[in-house]
Amino acid sequence: MNAYQTIEVTKLTPVIGAEISGVDLSREISDRQFEEIHGALMAHLVIFFRDQELTIEQHKAFGRRFGELHVHPNAPQDLPDHPEILVVAADKNSKHVAGEVWHTDVSSDAEPPMGSILHMSVVPPDGGGDTMFASMYEAYERLAEPVRRMIEGMTAFHDSAKAHGYRLKQNDRANMTLPSSEHPVVRTHPVTGRKALYVNRGFTTRIRQLPGPDSDAVLEMLYRHIETPEFQCRFRWRPNSIAFWDNRATQHRALFDYQGERRYGQRVTVSGDRPF
Repeated sequence: MNAYQTIEVTKLTPVIGAEISGVDLSREISDRQFEEIHGALMAHLVIFFRDQELTIEQHKAFGRRFGELHVHPNAPQDLPDHPEILVVAADKNSKHVAGEVWHTDVSSDAEPPMGSILHMSVVPPDGGGDTMFASMYEAYERLAEPVRRMIEGMTAFHDSAKAHGYRLKQNDRANMTLPSSEHPVVRTHPVTGRKALYVNRGFTTRIRQLPGPDSDAVLEMLYRHIETPEFQCRFRWRPNSIAFWDNRATQHRALFDYQGERRYGQRVTVSGDRPF
């Protein structure tokens, strides 16, 4: 029996990712649609929608169905009237783009975001700019048992200065901060109860319980493990596509293989809670 009555769900891979159709996110979704979209997110970790034309207010309204909207602690606020909107953009002059290494959004916050909803309106004309997503459930479960035993109970430091240190020289925001926090290396998802690996190359700096060289070695081992292709899906953007990922149990990486071309999107981020 199909568990979904108001949406259609098509898996991208057996491990992670699903495309959702049959819903117009520019309109207020019903309670049943919310429950089914939330259920699909819990089941597949990242969900994708095509052909969604949204205004900024409609984008924010959809995000608010899932929780309070998060304001990034140090990103440029390109739309001053909408501090909840994070602009994701590149043009012919861009040498780098945000998110080129595997990461979890703002894991340096004491209460990192629950999820992110990215609406892409402009994509490179000849392809490129795909986003990779990886399941941290799968990453944890596929670790060798001795490694799981070793890291259980350990904590790691996450520092925004590692990812966003270049922002220290900017003066475009009066309220800019670079938070740092300590979180479990293995966190428990607050909805599903499953365990997920929770260190990432973008923000994590050190495992507290290990001396520096040992911490570096263990983290590098975990980062390389996270990059295993079998844990991943790859999303090819089209104009007016949306990706909504569960930040508590995924990592993602933006591919910058379209240098010289324009790409533009806007993201809202849903606030989360303290990892445990």
